[in-house]
Amino acid sequence: QVQLVESGGGLVQAGGSLRLSCVASGMIFSINGMDWYRQAPGKQRKLVASISSGGSTTYADSVKGRFTISRDNAKNTVYLQMNSLKPEDTAAYYCNAPPNRAHKGYWGQGTQVTVSS
Repeated sequence: QVQLVESGGGLVQAGGSLRLSCVASGMIFSINGMDWYRQAPGKQRKLVASISSGGSTTYADSVKGRFTISRDNAKNTVYLQMNSLKPEDTAAYYCNAPPNRAHKGYWGQGTQVTVSS
């Protein structure tokens, strides 16, 4: 039974920081790339950051230089460190194990991030 559980969301003032965590179970975590997406009300879910099984990272232009994705394979956890937060970062953030040869992909339940001005 594959499960992705996000945590770390909350309320923060503009300029502040949050660290999101996503703990995976029921899968071979170390061979999976992992993604963070976000979705604001009435908007499409969009990719924020990706990390490959080898540790290479990519970011959406809107968060580049402010957010850092990382992983700890020993803890089956992927992180999203969010610094210099802006009101436009307000969204539900979702952890994703993207589809690959072994599975069709999995989503976490989401964690809400709200940034006040």
